[in-house]
Amino acid sequence: MYQSTSRQQIVVALLLLGLMILTRFHHFGSVTHLPDASWAIFIAGGFFLRRWSLFLLFMASAVVIDYLAITQFGVSAFCVSSAYGFLLPAHGALWLGGRWLGDHFARSWRVLPLLAIAVVVSAAAAFLISSGSFYWLSGRVGEASLTGFAAQTLRYFPWFLAVTAGYVSAIAVVWLAVDQLGRFHRSHLPGDHA
Repeated sequence: MYQSTSRQQIVVALLLLGLMILTRFHHFGSVTHLPDASWAIFIAGGFFLRRWSLFLLFMASAVVIDYLAITQFGVSAFCVSSAYGFLLPAHGALWLGGRWLGDHFARSWRVLPLLAIAVVVSAAAAFLISSGSFYWLSGRVGEASLTGFAAQTLRYFPWFLAVTAGYVSAIAVVWLAVDQLGRFHRSHLPGDHA
């Protein structure tokens, strides 16, 4: 199981919140804006931070960012509908994916398939909850049908999965580099040759 110190959790939480602020204003990204990293942030939060109180902090931050993006920065409110509340269980599925990975974590290459499973399964669950609720409840898609939802899923899910996997991969590489540097530093401290 992965465990971090309180200090590490504070640093990780601040870095993840900073990444959310930088990317959440423009969900799909553009030439001048990075795509939204929120899904990867919730997976990483579940892995590194674990506590549900921090999940609620991240959810509140996401809501505040969305509010500011729409009211202060002219971002379209198209995605805000009666289905918006379903982001809570959607992001909860991502957090659970990260927690599951943390529960099965070992410092070994054998963790990579588990990382892939956590990302794919939690992203699929989040997509089905968030996009499904938007599709069926928002009233913004015309006449809803299973065929229509399947077409929307095939159209949009690969993008959401690719962005999430890309950010999770980047977070994993940064974490691995910092972890290895810390191990190297600790192994070279005077008088500490364990």
